[in-house]
Amino acid sequence: MIVSSFAKPDITLTLDAEGVIRNAVPSEALADEGIDAWRGCSWADTINAEINPQILKMIEDMRLKGAASCFQVSQRLPSGRELPFEYTAVSLGKELGFIAVGKNLQAISDLQARLQQAQQERERDHWRFREIETRYKMLFDASTEPAVVVRVTNLRVVEANAAATKRLGLLPGPEFFQDMSARDRRSFDAMLGKVREQGRAPSIALRLSPTDALWSLRASLMTTDAGAFYLFQMTPMGAAQVPLEALDNLSSDNILQRLPDGFAIVDRDGVVQRANHTFLDLIQIGAENAVLGEKIERWLSHPGADASLILNLVHRHGGVRLLTTMIYGDLGSNTQVEISAVGDRPDQPAYFGLLLRDVTTRLSEGHAAAGSGAVEAYAEGFSLEQLVSASTEAIERKTIIAVLNLCKGNITNAAKRLSLSRQSLHSKLKKYVLEVK
Repeated sequence: MIVSSFAKPDITLTLDAEGVIRNAVPSEALADEGIDAWRGCSWADTINAEINPQILKMIEDMRLKGAASCFQVSQRLPSGRELPFEYTAVSLGKELGFIAVGKNLQAISDLQARLQQAQQERERDHWRFREIETRYKMLFDASTEPAVVVRVTNLRVVEANAAATKRLGLLPGPEFFQDMSARDRRSFDAMLGKVREQGRAPSIALRLSPTDALWSLRASLMTTDAGAFYLFQMTPMGAAQVPLEALDNLSSDNILQRLPDGFAIVDRDGVVQRANHTFLDLIQIGAENAVLGEKIERWLSHPGADASLILNLVHRHGGVRLLTTMIYGDLGSNTQVEISAVGDRPDQPAYFGLLLRDVTTRLSEGHAAAGSGAVEAYAEGFSLEQLVSASTEAIERKTIIAVLNLCKGNITNAAKRLSLSRQSLHSKLKKYVLEVK
């Protein structure tokens, strides 16, 4: 019955009473291994005794005592390969010898190795996620501005930082400011619709309750295994009177932080010294402290219009105006922006101010002004090569739009008319942020 449990053995050995192999029958899978060479050899000599030091003793005990046995060995084949085998041996009597039936365990061993590797990768991913989660939690709690995490499905507050609890009384559980005025609620709902479509939205000004002061609210979308959530960040916009004795200490920081365009200050090495909230939204980072000391080329590295080019142009010509480029967020977003830049002094500036305007929401206007923008850029000191590139891209974009309209949005027909492959046309649609209706 033990032998019959191996429906298809890989090796069947017949051994005499001294443990010498008298016959060896391989399966089809091992037919090329030449195990007939084992005939006349001691079975113990075909096993890797260094890996299985106790197996030899088990074989000897089985030969002397005649008891059936089941064990695993590292079987050395005549070809030189070593495979894990499980043998079941049955005694035929002390004088007649015994039969050993073996099964190759290589497939099981490989599966166990893959399972172990998958488990290790899963553990690494788990700790990496925990590290990111801890870092986010620290930034979230350290923020001096009110910030809350709200569930998309019911707008209930899931998490609130200390500033939100202290200044706005927000706690996990209740719905986020359900008593807004009808006008503010319409603006709020419109912003949430844009967040669901685009992942984020520009800041809006509203009163969180009818008796509350004016707040600037910006939102972004987070998707996790637990569902989708909004991250709301709020900045007060109250028009409180500034005491006369405080005018000497009045700073432009509040104004810069509430600018609808991104703003950053970098030193001559491109290291970020200050950044406003809109800039943080563009690069998908939640707190200013996380970008201070980092080089801006981390997010501004578009070929032909990167951070080094912009700073060199300011060095040479004193300023940059409306240079179109791309800015890359840490979470994978690519945003087309127009950059204007200036130094802190005309000669040998030590610091540079960069103003970044998101132009993805006004593609048609930006396209119509591409030609004049290129001339202005050239007048501000851009090279002829940059002017030609900008003009070429504007013409190419116009042509693609015209052909798509002619083909009624049919990508295949448009690609044929433009002598492009379908894949190339898709790449250009993505480059120019064009949607086919």
